[in-house]
Amino acid sequence: MAANTVARLIAISTFVHISLCMTSAGRSGHGLIGYGINMYFPNCCTSCRDVLSASRLHCSDFMDVDGMAGMDMTSSDFTTSAECYATDDAFLQSMAVCISQRCPTDPSLGDLKDWQIEQWWQMNIPGAAAAQPDPKESYEESLAKVKDIPTETIVSGDPLNHAMLVSDDDYQSNWNANNAFENGEDLHERYALVVFLSGVVIPMGFSLFRSIPFPAHWVSAFNAYMIDPPAIGLRHKVPILWGLTSMPTRGQALFILYLTIINVILCSGGYSSKQPNAWWPDDAGREILTYVTNRMGVLSFANVPLLILYAGRNNVLLWLTNWNSETFVLLHRYVAAIATLQAVLHSLIYLHIYVVDGTHSSESKLPYWYWGAIATIGMTILLPTSILPLRRMLYEVFLLWHIAISVLVVVGCYLHIYDRFEHQWGYEVWIYVAIAVWVFDRLLRVARLARNGLRWANIAVIDEDYIRVDVEGVGGNGHAYLYFPTLTWRVWENHPFSVASTVLNVPKRSAYKKELQPLTADVEKTDAILSTTAARSSHPSIEDSGDHHMQPPKLAMSFLLRGRGGLTSLLRSSSRFPVFVESSYGQHQDFSEHPTLICIAGGVGITTVLPLLRAHPGRSKLLWGVRTRSLVDAMSEELAAVDKEVFIGKRMNVRDELEKEVGFAGTGQNSVVLVSGPESMADDVRHAVCTIIKRGKKVSIRLVEESFSW
Repeated sequence: MAANTVARLIAISTFVHISLCMTSAGRSGHGLIGYGINMYFPNCCTSCRDVLSASRLHCSDFMDVDGMAGMDMTSSDFTTSAECYATDDAFLQSMAVCISQRCPTDPSLGDLKDWQIEQWWQMNIPGAAAAQPDPKESYEESLAKVKDIPTETIVSGDPLNHAMLVSDDDYQSNWNANNAFENGEDLHERYALVVFLSGVVIPMGFSLFRSIPFPAHWVSAFNAYMIDPPAIGLRHKVPILWGLTSMPTRGQALFILYLTIINVILCSGGYSSKQPNAWWPDDAGREILTYVTNRMGVLSFANVPLLILYAGRNNVLLWLTNWNSETFVLLHRYVAAIATLQAVLHSLIYLHIYVVDGTHSSESKLPYWYWGAIATIGMTILLPTSILPLRRMLYEVFLLWHIAISVLVVVGCYLHIYDRFEHQWGYEVWIYVAIAVWVFDRLLRVARLARNGLRWANIAVIDEDYIRVDVEGVGGNGHAYLYFPTLTWRVWENHPFSVASTVLNVPKRSAYKKELQPLTADVEKTDAILSTTAARSSHPSIEDSGDHHMQPPKLAMSFLLRGRGGLTSLLRSSSRFPVFVESSYGQHQDFSEHPTLICIAGGVGITTVLPLLRAHPGRSKLLWGVRTRSLVDAMSEELAAVDKEVFIGKRMNVRDELEKEVGFAGTGQNSVVLVSGPESMADDVRHAVCTIIKRGKKVSIRLVEESFSW
């Protein structure tokens, strides 16, 4: 029983010593460990101080204190203040002797300059606090006071009453501990930079390949085999696994695989033990386990700004690459899963360590512990509550919940670091980067809203399935987010729509009202696509009534929306609403280099492809599947000059139609196939294009999917 008690006390004492070495409050560092921050340089000086600071000095205070800023505590019966270290002759002279003996033979230093020793002495002899007294004398002055080299060696923990030597064993074990730990932390940060920077640079690097003039049919074949098909099976947009998620394409899966492998590899290697070790005496396994859990924590931190970047509306990678927002949102989810798994492992391993050391009951009461627990639990909650069915059924609730928990996670990560290390070792830099990415995105959102200001949306019904929303005075392309502040008390809610802009000849309000009918259907944000309408010289309802007076042309956006149900059903309550427009996101691509453009649209997807059909200088063809005749009639003027085939109320045979258009026998031109429509249609087109390319000879087809996912 007594032996167990002694062993327990030794374990606790060792843990306290390790905690003081790794977590002592100190002056703020700038940068990361190994990149602007040196933890223990020069290690010979730090190791001498580690040994001697464990001893009681003449000016040490006998007291039992559980933590006090600016003081070193190496036992429960005394504390030593910074003033004591700065003025105690025995301590200063012993330090000077130790440094003069150990630093010239330190294998890690090379040519250490006298000024570097003096600089360390000035900053670290009293301690590492931001505000502390200066040593009463310099290193050279203290060394000069030692007339004869001491012959007595201090026993670690015994009182230090006069100048004494540091034993080889004590010095080496502390040197090993400091050296191994700093090298490990340096490697953690280096690997974290690899994870973060590769997640940013690789998408940009692969996008540069588009500028290399490979033969078009080579590019088509590569895409058909390696990039465009689903990773497994035939479905990419249509949810899989009981609707829980979507299958990535092969190109997306390759990058997800890279991110997964690089994180696994960097979490798994590069560890080494140095014994004898003052922090983990004769326990290399415990030493390596600590390095592993620290690596997990640092890499999880490095993934946080990456996942926030991928999720942002103003993701700079969208501007610098040819990857679409759907790909980055998908990557956001996978990176979030990786970061969460790393955080969970980091927490569980430390929990195991503290339980084994017998310190869990005391550590778990400290702020750094419970803030870390809050951050880990928050990340763990976000994963299952972000599955696709919940996002679709409760999008507004999901969005608010997701943002609130994410903010709590970021705050928890920051306070976890601050309460344990303050700003000493730079771990918080990763949180600063994450916050900067988030703030950049939010500021640009506000700027886009401010640029457009408050506008008015006019609502008109086409039939029981479709309605039109016209927003005057704004323009743009790609997609936009609309805020209807008077529809609900949740004024922050916004709905994404694919968008384009045009100049409309808007009839007088008296004529416009004739088009309005009571709304019978709600709006599904995922089916809402912008209708680009041409400038009209006449309006049927006005011509019939003999009223030919038109307002001057106005810049406007016209949205066609298919009714599905949801919060936006409140639009039916009036024909006119105030609206904020956050636009525009994304750009219509230039297909002028391709002689043939084939657009396949489903329902209101017609409005995304229409401006591209008009702008294309070569041959263009529209294949349009639509549920009702009324939508076709509503778009008759816009489609009058378009070469088209319309499939009303029936399923289009995508494969047959595409083969007719691109020439399946191997004579296919450099064509673009663009699809905008329901998930099943998009998957059918993707499969058909890949199959045609694989079976044809030198067939050159570029597949483009115009859709918005969340």
